[in-house]
Amino acid sequence: MPKSKYFQPVDPKIYPRFEGIRTFMRLPFQTDLAEVDFAIVGVPFDTGATYRVGARFGPHGIRSESMLLRPFNPDLDIGIFEHCAGVDYGDIPVTPGYLPESHAQIEQAATKIFAEKVTPVFLGGDHSISLPLLRALHAVYDRVALIHFDSHTDVHPGYFGSNKDMHGTPFRRAVEEKLIDVSRSIQIGLRGSTYDATGRRESTDLGFQIITAPELHDIGVRAALDVIRQRVGAGPAYLSFDIDFCDPAFAPGTGTPEIGGFSSAQSQQLVRGLAGIHFIGFDLVEVIPAYDSAGITCLLAANLVHEFLSLIALQHARVP
Repeated sequence: MPKSKYFQPVDPKIYPRFEGIRTFMRLPFQTDLAEVDFAIVGVPFDTGATYRVGARFGPHGIRSESMLLRPFNPDLDIGIFEHCAGVDYGDIPVTPGYLPESHAQIEQAATKIFAEKVTPVFLGGDHSISLPLLRALHAVYDRVALIHFDSHTDVHPGYFGSNKDMHGTPFRRAVEEKLIDVSRSIQIGLRGSTYDATGRRESTDLGFQIITAPELHDIGVRAALDVIRQRVGAGPAYLSFDIDFCDPAFAPGTGTPEIGGFSSAQSQQLVRGLAGIHFIGFDLVEVIPAYDSAGITCLLAANLVHEFLSLIALQHARVP
């Protein structure tokens, strides 16, 4: 049962979906997490981007499209709010243009959220935000497995000289700082051209297992899920989903699009298929509404969050 029946979405059969403040699924806005199982948290920061910018507006776009979502997931046979209480926490304050300062702000705010032992769902923002989020997680929990859906490895040593905390570097830093258990971590969907021959090898050299996009297309969703489960095992895990994992035909609104990706249906199946893994947090990043078409990227992102919330509901449903 949820901790509180108050923290539920507004009933769309009573109040039309287009009414009200744009919180995620029109959940109550609240920063008190005492009676909450999960919290939606915006991280509107994109100074770590190296190509297209605008992911600072991702949280707003995802929330706007989420008003179409309904509380029951028939594919997993679970009602999210029958088992979970959730709120929209609002956005973490950041300082545009100042990366170290903003990362410190993100880490400080996220540490407080993790300390409440709720499951946070962070809406980015560029992928550089994953580093302060993992630092915050590590301050509260032991090292966890990372499940990373992306077309890019995000393990580059740095950019433009000494800049080591950009959106293409967070998971190298996470390994170097021992924030994750890399022996249980996996990257899925890697594709596209690379700077040199070492591109994907950088991930395996750091200890990640990888499933490239061609491999995933070849073996299919079910086999890939088997590989992920075997890698992650029974311990706690953190899920990081870069929307550019999806093909730009389905998610054009992103910072570094790569062709040869995955459909909205495949992406849903992959997240849905992670049921049973013990998740303690999630981020969804690199959504740029300015490059979107008819809101389809934001709508896909909102639905992927809905799938993750369904996984959290399943976790709570299994607890007697």
